[in-house]
Amino acid sequence: MTLSLKNLAAGDLGKIVGFDQSGKAYRKRLLAMGLTPGTVFSVTRFAPMGDPVEIKLRGFSLTLRKDEAAILLIEKL
Repeated sequence: MTLSLKNLAAGDLGKIVGFDQSGKAYRKRLLAMGLTPGTVFSVTRFAPMGDPVEIKLRGFSLTLRKDEAAILLIEKL
């Protein structure tokens, strides 16, 4: 079952399984940032208003805006 990043809470682990078809403009940017299918990450925190969200993957922290994060299709681990 694929989820969106907004369905996870701080401290949860997830794995990227793909990208939403509506996000073709951001897809290349996300791939360049290391968000490739199969990548495991942890949700570090959400900003007080829910935007942005910080995730940790491949040894670094990455902050994504809601519209960027909504493109990721993930699986909760």
